[in-house]
Amino acid sequence: MEQKIHQGRNIKRFREMLNIKQEALAYYLGEDWNQKKISLLEQKDVIEDNLLKQISTVLKIPVEAFKNFDEEQAVNIISNTFNIEKDAYIGNAKPVFNINPLEELKKLHEEKIALYERMLKEKDEMMMRLEKLIK
Repeated sequence: MEQKIHQGRNIKRFREMLNIKQEALAYYLGEDWNQKKISLLEQKDVIEDNLLKQISTVLKIPVEAFKNFDEEQAVNIISNTFNIEKDAYIGNAKPVFNINPLEELKKLHEEKIALYERMLKEKDEMMMRLEKLIK
């Protein structure tokens, strides 16, 4: 038995993904709409094409998404095509990290010393300029 797409539920899913409240969607659909009417709409299996087009325009999502999106199929596709061992890393399936923490600490220490030396040099130059201005 073929499973039917629930268009109202799809509208709700996309609306929630976009973080839009029912009241906001009702506001953008016009004066005839309110939160309760949106709630009832999201419970309908099939929604009229002209209304789907309006909602599509407001949410900036193609009408086909509301008509064809099936969460079960999406989950099946993702679960059948994603392999944590293979796809979790780009390039190398099991990368090797050649980082020596002691070497990294040494580099940081050397950078810190170089920074202090630059700061002292700038301080000395500033003091010389100030002495010239005073004299």
